Amino acid sequence: MKLLWVKADFLHPTTAGGQIRTLETLKRLHVRHELHYVALTWPGCDEGPARAGEYSSRAFPVLHQAPSKTSLAFALQAAGATVSSMPLAISRWNPPSLRRKVSELRAREGYDAVFCDFLASAPSFEQLDDVILFQHNVETMIWRRHAEVARGLARRWYFRLQAERMERYERKVCQSVRRVIAVSESDSKTMQGLFGLESVPAVPTGVDTEVFAPQPAEPVADLIFLGSMDWMPNIDGVQHFYKEIWPLIVERRPETTLAIVGRRPSNAIVELSRLDSRIVVTGTVDDVRPYLWGSQVSIVPLRVGGGTRLKIYESMAAGLACVSTTIGAEGLEIHPPHDIRIADEPEDFARQCLELLDDAKTRQSVAQAGLEMVRESFSWESVTDRFEAAAGLR
Repeated sequence: MKLLWVKADFLHPTTAGGQIRTLETLKRLHVRHELHYVALTWPGCDEGPARAGEYSSRAFPVLHQAPSKTSLAFALQAAGATVSSMPLAISRWNPPSLRRKVSELRAREGYDAVFCDFLASAPSFEQLDDVILFQHNVETMIWRRHAEVARGLARRWYFRLQAERMERYERKVCQSVRRVIAVSESDSKTMQGLFGLESVPAVPTGVDTEVFAPQPAEPVADLIFLGSMDWMPNIDGVQHFYKEIWPLIVERRPETTLAIVGRRPSNAIVELSRLDSRIVVTGTVDDVRPYLWGSQVSIVPLRVGGGTRLKIYESMAAGLACVSTTIGAEGLEIHPPHDIRIADEPEDFARQCLELLDDAKTRQSVAQAGLEMVRESFSWESVTDRFEAAAGLR
């Protein structure tokens, strides 16, 4: 079949969970189908378009520079979003040039199936009735959770406003497209309930268990947080961990160390390493695996989020025991406390971390159970087979 895939960004450098999920799926779809890929690029980002041949037959880059979240231009965009009907998280990724390119290709190429990857790409389509939406998150739930945990009346008001607009927009898109594919049964049920959808097939997250297979490595830290550090749910989770959980751990075990591994950390996250010498903030790394292999326990203290957490399956595949909040592991097929520990209160989260750090036998048992589980059930080959079936490509 001939497929059109539209996304807000290219897939290299691969530094975010959504990129990993799309990349691994498209690598396999590309072998089976002719795949055309359209995405935004920006000055200095040459690697993305240059490597698009690894997962597509043809690639069409569209130049667009979205303002940095620390810039005056972004502040002005955010202010404008208070009077716009479209959520800021959607509008900032949709220049008219992207819409023109998508329309041009659809009119010329005669695609058998058209995909919108993430809700942010939906405005690039003039019509949605024949489009398949690959929805990695329930965006409405992310913004609602931001509003729930936000500090200060102004921030809470802003997040609630964005959540309301996101819900209206997400419902409209989900009801307009040909089909929605979710990344977990949890997200599927949420979208059916929120948006009145009859059927939302769910395709689980995969992991390359051979690539992440445990290897000897230099020690890095006792605890590791892995994730894009320019994504608000990750920033909130790390800050919550540092303020509420970390003091409980180091009070009992002062020698504990923590590595925060992920792209583009905010100044507030970088500051943590200056405030406490036991904390290392790496920023972007070429390969996350040595950091996983050199750590003992993977932590996912998220209070906000959606979709599924590749960081958990990758940690399991690397041989680490994991401690997560319920939201952090939401949507994953897990079996706590056998293959992961779940804790929502700071005291319980700290206790679970300390137990795994102090008891090597228990830590190894949880890690081994997680490793066996992902090896048996979540290869990318099987996940792509399920995606094809959900999209009606086979």
